Amino acid sequence: MASSKPVRARRGELIFVGCGIQLGRHLSRRVASEIKIADRVFGLVDAFAWDWLKAERPDAIALTDYYGEGKDRRQTYREMEDAVCREVERGYRVCVVLYGHPGVFADMPHTAIRRMSRLGFHTAMEPGISAEACLYADLGLDPGKFGVQSLEATQFLVFERTLDPAGLLILWQLALVGDLSCTRFDTSPERLGLLVDKLLRWYLPTTPVILYEAAQVAVQPVRAESITLQQLPAAELVEHTTLVIPPAVQLRRDEAVLRKLEWIAQ
Repeated sequence: MASSKPVRARRGELIFVGCGIQLGRHLSRRVASEIKIADRVFGLVDAFAWDWLKAERPDAIALTDYYGEGKDRRQTYREMEDAVCREVERGYRVCVVLYGHPGVFADMPHTAIRRMSRLGFHTAMEPGISAEACLYADLGLDPGKFGVQSLEATQFLVFERTLDPAGLLILWQLALVGDLSCTRFDTSPERLGLLVDKLLRWYLPTTPVILYEAAQVAVQPVRAESITLQQLPAAELVEHTTLVIPPAVQLRRDEAVLRKLEWIAQ
């Protein structure tokens, strides 16, 4: 009769780590150490990082194998979570390596950590350099100067959101905008047109916008293409294209609050 006890005597552990956008430049020593000492390693990374990971850990398991043509991504992520959590429950120290920052635009790590934490397993997340961090550096933008709204494009499109055009706006996963089925990896001019129509509540058609793509390797150029908002439906997009709209109007002083602050300072 098979034993129901864990394969190992000690309790399992789960850690998600980020390898950054450019592996050679962004991989931290802590992340490299976690990959080295783990019993089980899973990877959901770009091709360059995967080649490196397989060289370091030939036993690494590719989570990309769970994707399928026409398959709902929500089902894919549930299967990934189950695969990772099974190994933790068997008593192994599990390290999951993700592209960029493991906690940014990645729901599966958060759900897996909550699931394992409730069962009493040790869990952790080691941050990585995200595409947003690269964006500020590549475009010379300081989110602290005017403020920033950072939103997923489809969420912005289908929910009631209020924008502040005096601040910086970042819309992520632009190439997937309007896909309610979660089965596609592209969009259409019609869906992009709906996005533009909504943005026109706060911006002019001639508002300058930037199509941004971080460089995945040092020799690759950053994409920072300037177009106008009305040109967006005809733009060429890839899966990691991000829409950036710099502040379009001047900040307005709140004179009532300023007067109160002056009175307090007296």
